[in-house]
Amino acid sequence: MAPGHRSILIVGAGTTGLTAALELARRGFRPRLVDSDVGPVPLVESRALGVNARTLTLLSPSRVSDALLQEAHQLKQFRMVSKNRTLAALDTTRISGPYGALYALAQGHTERLLIVALSNYEVTPEWHTSVEAVSLDSPKPQVTLRKPDGSEETASFDIVIGADGAHSAVRRAIGFGFPGDALESSFYLADFRYTRDIDPNFAEVSLVDPGMIGRLPVERDVLRYISTLPDFESRIVHPAPVAERLWASDFRIHFRHVETMAKGSVFLAGDAAHIHSPAGARGMNLGIEDACWLAWLISEGREREYSSLRMPAVMTVLKQTRMLTSLFTMKSPLSTALRDLVVPVLFRIPAFSQKLLRGVSGYDTPSPPWIDGAQ
Repeated sequence: MAPGHRSILIVGAGTTGLTAALELARRGFRPRLVDSDVGPVPLVESRALGVNARTLTLLSPSRVSDALLQEAHQLKQFRMVSKNRTLAALDTTRISGPYGALYALAQGHTERLLIVALSNYEVTPEWHTSVEAVSLDSPKPQVTLRKPDGSEETASFDIVIGADGAHSAVRRAIGFGFPGDALESSFYLADFRYTRDIDPNFAEVSLVDPGMIGRLPVERDVLRYISTLPDFESRIVHPAPVAERLWASDFRIHFRHVETMAKGSVFLAGDAAHIHSPAGARGMNLGIEDACWLAWLISEGREREYSSLRMPAVMTVLKQTRMLTSLFTMKSPLSTALRDLVVPVLFRIPAFSQKLLRGVSGYDTPSPPWIDGAQ
């Protein structure tokens, strides 16, 4: 059977699933893409905001990176502040290559740009279609889907890709373990729109000991605040008059990952395979990276190598995000005092800053061998 004629089902039409479908489609495959939701994530409820340089490199062959850059704005600096003193400032423009380290764009926008690009290959997500069962008892994975009208469809596929998020139905159906732990405290976020444009070029974390309040630009007149403090909204110093409070939510941070990202011809990608802290803006980007690697390996007939190639990258990111999160969530007065002494010293060491910058850029994982000149 010619590689492009293999039947492929992708479960989950978020950024990971859409990227997998796009990368497969541009290589001559016709994947089927289903999702239990009714459409892409709402624009004002996008948890993921950061698009890093690695993602832009990966999406450059499909030209999606060009569209992303037209809508996104570059984050040129990260700051860490404690007691009105800047502990560290990371200049994200000091990275080689055609892209800056990190750009801000709500996940909902990224999903819609991927959907537009995918439509050029006549592949459209089947919304409101959920997975009821997945079986490996036959030579090919057999999947039962519940369609929008309530009817069921059972079909076999050469390959099934589970890109259906942290509560993945594919992962549960096949029996992948998902070990890990969760932080004790909850996190809170709120988005505010202002009556005028604000400076969108930097992100900042203010350490209030115990706890933190982060400031992230969403649009030129919208900021997101994220905090470990339930009353954080009363502590915000707004940079301009507030026009409206757009959205608020709370969540707990988990660090979990599967032990293998494949069983037979069933593969997991993105949050279905690994979840971690949003520190460093790596979650959505790592899922896109999974999708691109898996699509390339499938096109090369090497998909059996997927888990062994991706797991080291996953572990690198989990280690980095856990370290960053621990810096922001310290409670011991002794620990916070030591942090405030050590962090400024570390950031004055060029090798340390460059390593952190490569992590923010996504360049600390293996470069894609199918893209010439990729870092």
